[in-house]
Amino acid sequence: MIELRNICKTFRVAKRNAGFGEALKALFRKEYTYVQALKNVSFSIGDGEMIGYIGPNGAGKSSTIKIMSGILTPDSGECVINGLTPWKNRKEHVRHIGVVFGQRSQLWWDVPVIDSFELIRDIYKVDGARYKRNLDELVAMLDLAEIVRTPARQLSLGQRMRCEIAASLLHDPAILFLDEPTIGLDAVSKIAVRTFIKRINKERKTTVILTTHDMQDIEALTERILLLGRGQILLDGSLSDLKKRISEYKTITLDYISGYFQETEGISLQSKIDGHAVFRIDTKMISVSDAISHLSRSADISDISVVGASAEEMVVSLYEEFKI
Repeated sequence: MIELRNICKTFRVAKRNAGFGEALKALFRKEYTYVQALKNVSFSIGDGEMIGYIGPNGAGKSSTIKIMSGILTPDSGECVINGLTPWKNRKEHVRHIGVVFGQRSQLWWDVPVIDSFELIRDIYKVDGARYKRNLDELVAMLDLAEIVRTPARQLSLGQRMRCEIAASLLHDPAILFLDEPTIGLDAVSKIAVRTFIKRINKERKTTVILTTHDMQDIEALTERILLLGRGQILLDGSLSDLKKRISEYKTITLDYISGYFQETEGISLQSKIDGHAVFRIDTKMISVSDAISHLSRSADISDISVVGASAEEMVVSLYEEFKI
């Protein structure tokens, strides 16, 4: 169980203007500004949940993850994870968590990945039988057999991220923190990572906290989302509830041979190129059937589809609603 109550964190950031003169002045008199990254953040996460922790850049997501993993100490508030305070009981706490930062690496750059795995085993004091069982299972599930003997610097980004995830799970953590785990990955690698995360959550009951800007990751992996903005929790709910909340919007995508579309009340053209057009429909102002009829009178349509709001559109709608 993860429980955060009124967590606050403020950073002091040095500021100066460009130029040698300004740099010289800063040696003797520095100017600082204070940034409140987290303001009374409170939430709880149950065992085995998969949570999407989302928000714009600078919202405080990584700061929260660092506090929950024991890297940062908050200015005030409480954080209790399985009975431990991360920054006070750090050695005991880290035995039970795994952390993957998409833009950081825990693999040693110039040595084969398997050597990094062996060192991680020693750091966490994983016994030989347990280590071998976990290693064999992770190598098989993440398809690492051909790459674990290769230095990390020679791996592609997708290969390295699969190894990073394996490294974070060698000690059987109960909680896995994933901060942008699919950043920069190709479609095949993303699907492989998502499939693996769902599998360990189902089979090992691993609690997963995912922070990402990729809403396809959120839609594929999580049912509950926490929206952070300006250092505060703005929304805590399920994706299905969010879809109902903005269900008045639909997207109509169509292919047409000829014609000229005229926007009308409730129908707005999002894009149009080479016989392909996308419209946003406000169902509070016009029904889907009436919208299709209107568009059909405007052009010779060869194909048409209607879908609800995508995860990206839902999140953009939330950002607009909360003005973040």
